[in-house]
Amino acid sequence: MEDGKENGILTRTGKSKPFPAKLLLILGLFLAFALTVFVVSVSTIKYTGLQSVVTTVTSGFVTCREDEPNSLSKWIQPPAVLMHNMSDEELLWRASFWPRRKEYPFQRVAEWGRMTMCDAEKRLLANALLDISNEWFVLVSESCIPLFNFTTIYSYLSRSKHSFMGAFDDPGPFGRGRYNHNMEPEVPITKWRKGSQWFEINRELAATIVKDTLYYPKFKEFCRPACYVDEHYFPTMLTIEKPMALANRSLTWVDWSRGGPHPATFGRSDITEKFFEKILDGKNCIYNGRNTSMCYLFARKFAPSALESLLHIAPKILGY
Repeated sequence: MEDGKENGILTRTGKSKPFPAKLLLILGLFLAFALTVFVVSVSTIKYTGLQSVVTTVTSGFVTCREDEPNSLSKWIQPPAVLMHNMSDEELLWRASFWPRRKEYPFQRVAEWGRMTMCDAEKRLLANALLDISNEWFVLVSESCIPLFNFTTIYSYLSRSKHSFMGAFDDPGPFGRGRYNHNMEPEVPITKWRKGSQWFEINRELAATIVKDTLYYPKFKEFCRPACYVDEHYFPTMLTIEKPMALANRSLTWVDWSRGGPHPATFGRSDITEKFFEKILDGKNCIYNGRNTSMCYLFARKFAPSALESLLHIAPKILGY
């Protein structure tokens, strides 16, 4: 037998074996796939921007996290991506879920009458200020409704020389009676003010509220129930810092005529043309130095039962 042969099988010693054709095919397919992904990525970045790519990737990871079984955050936190493809029927059904237990499985962000209310409002303003195109900031609740269409409200706010926040000196027990002298000298009693928490302010005042570290500790420590910080902190601070910027009134109408610690709530039977006439033509006020009968842009508090009646009367009375 010749050297290098055994059992009829020819072997070559000292020489490399040929590269397997199957492995070459797999390698070629992989390179083609990688090249395709690269081209698609470059095109996507070129036409839709890097941010959309990052958002898409991030959303993918968030979705995976939210889909984890037994994840409490899936039920108690708002969705990471607000856009959805649910129909109205699906949306209303899901949004109607209501817990049967009174306690919460987490620490609440906000509690009525406490500094956490102002913390939540400052957090809302801070997030809104990140968009440099935002010029006006309006705080409303889920029980508020607009009294005019969007164009009218936008025009009223954008043309105003002042921001709208109630800030008045109440000498009674529910005004100065809540003042704590430990708040001096930063907060003197002569500057102590009271007002509704529902405000409409411009960018300058929003930034003033967000950046405050001087008055915040005083209100957090010395304004506790029966001193309700959401009624005093912003009105007092802005009266000290930016008094000429305030119209000293809110644009949100409420009815305190029924007495008690909370304003009246309105249901289906209250929604009439006469009811809105009382709101829209009820008084005169000052706007840019002139008298006007258009004193409110929003109204509260409306119960869920009022929704159907509001939808029926809005086109005729409110213009939307």
